[in-house]
Amino acid sequence: MAISDVQEKGSWLYVIDSNGKKSATISSSQGDLMGIGMDFIVLLKGSWYYTFDEKGKKIGTLSSSSGDFKNAAGNSFNLKKGSWIYTYDKKCKKTGTRAA
Repeated sequence: MAISDVQEKGSWLYVIDSNGKKSATISSSQGDLMGIGMDFIVLLKGSWYYTFDEKGKKIGTLSSSSGDFKNAAGNSFNLKKGSWIYTYDKKCKKTGTRAA
């Protein structure tokens, strides 16, 4: 099911599905919310990006040295490093590169 929102309340992140129901609860100790894709979220903790699915299961890990978070949309998220934009899927596999 698609993710429509993530609400930050206290020390918890509540993942809200497209029906407006809570589909997962993730401790904010897992990282800071960076962005929301169609069916995943991106968190940053220390020097690592983590992706989680709509049920709160971790699905990918990527070093933050790969770039600064730019955005998440649809099935991918973008990081910017220097004059390049790198696109990754929800499993943190690089799918594209383009000039910034």
